[in-house]
Amino acid sequence: MVLFSSNRVVNLVITDQAIRYVEVKPNDPLIPLKWKERILPTGIIKDGKIFDHNSLSIILDECVSEWKLKKRKVRFIVPDTFINIRKVSIPADIRDDEITGYLYLELGSTIHLPFDEPVFDYYILGQDVEKKELLIFASQEENVSEYANLLSSARLRPIAADISPLSLYRLYYYLDSPSENEHLLMVQFDISGANICIFEDQVPFFMHHVGIEYDSSLWETSTKRSGQFEMTFKGDITQMNLQLEDIYKEINRLMDFYRYSVHQGKKEVNKIVVTGDHPLLINIVKEMESRYDVTLKLLPELPGALGKGSLLPRSFYLALGLALKEV
Repeated sequence: MVLFSSNRVVNLVITDQAIRYVEVKPNDPLIPLKWKERILPTGIIKDGKIFDHNSLSIILDECVSEWKLKKRKVRFIVPDTFINIRKVSIPADIRDDEITGYLYLELGSTIHLPFDEPVFDYYILGQDVEKKELLIFASQEENVSEYANLLSSARLRPIAADISPLSLYRLYYYLDSPSENEHLLMVQFDISGANICIFEDQVPFFMHHVGIEYDSSLWETSTKRSGQFEMTFKGDITQMNLQLEDIYKEINRLMDFYRYSVHQGKKEVNKIVVTGDHPLLINIVKEMESRYDVTLKLLPELPGALGKGSLLPRSFYLALGLALKEV
């Protein structure tokens, strides 16, 4: 009898296309014990926004029952399209335990965000005698609460929310510790777009999401012997390449912005890490290697605990990175 199984935290990711979860080995979060996914019908979620709450709730209830997750604690990802990252300065005499209250008081006056009623987390970058530099991660409370309430309604117990760049960076850090003076661009590809984030001194400097048009009729879904889903593109590959071209150009633009506008040519991106669940990810990496004169890495394949030869599909890396988040 495994007495501790109900105490293991569920690491859940809900995207426009799928629901995925990873459960890890106790005391070793890099050894995944279980991973499951459920492909979502088109239109239930678009750009992170839930359009068919009833259908999503029914599907999530089925997943929780089938995967035996009822009443478990859960970490979840806030969709990238909801997140705003920015630096702010506050007076140095604000105590650390007063920072959250101070930030809420300053909203709309010295701190401006593109939405009302935000929730946020922060990271202290440093301070001098006059001010503290913070990096804040903000989202609209309504959007975060919608996902938290959805999980609670499915008889899960939400304990932490995170953003995808931080979860993936934790995984990268564990697998391949950053080198000194590393200026990293991490790009996460999925079928409906890419999320680009530049890290400086292990801290996200800024994040940008690039959406592309997703047409479900151009993708065929099948099930592999392992039980995992596989998506195959059946459309015009030229059209697909044109959409990816927009992302490659945006990556180049952001690298130039970081080098010349932010650092006046003194610093530049010196490593790119590619991840995501795009079915053509290997082809994307090859194309990027031919375009950018920068060290480029794809996160390596990771063994699971299901027996010899079991590998965790890359589509589950985000959920695995979420498992590294401390609560």
